[in-house]
Amino acid sequence: MTKGLSIELAALALAGMMIFAGCSGGSLTTREKGAGIGALGGAAAGGIIGATVGHPAAGAAVGGALGLGAGALVGDYMQGQEQQQYQYNQQQIQQNQGTIDRNNQQIQRSKQAEY
Repeated sequence: MTKGLSIELAALALAGMMIFAGCSGGSLTTREKGAGIGALGGAAAGGIIGATVGHPAAGAAVGGALGLGAGALVGDYMQGQEQQQYQYNQQQIQQNQGTIDRNNQQIQRSKQAEY
């Protein structure tokens, strides 16, 4: 194995270990998932690009860092959208529950008026 390839494999192994260590605290947020996917994709792309110029480890490091930042931004945006959707759904549930409660009260008044 060449020195560049062994360094690249070590960097990927380290990234994998960090991701699995981060998973031990509970489920990942959308932001964290985006950052992880971006970092791995960026490291892979950077390693390939870096290999073409003779510096795969440096390419993987730069690509991983850029991918991490971009993935975190995309994940943050997606997480914000999820939170907005959750809040909208909760408002709809509350409105529907209010309608159900009013209808139940009206049914009870109708039953009492019959007797």
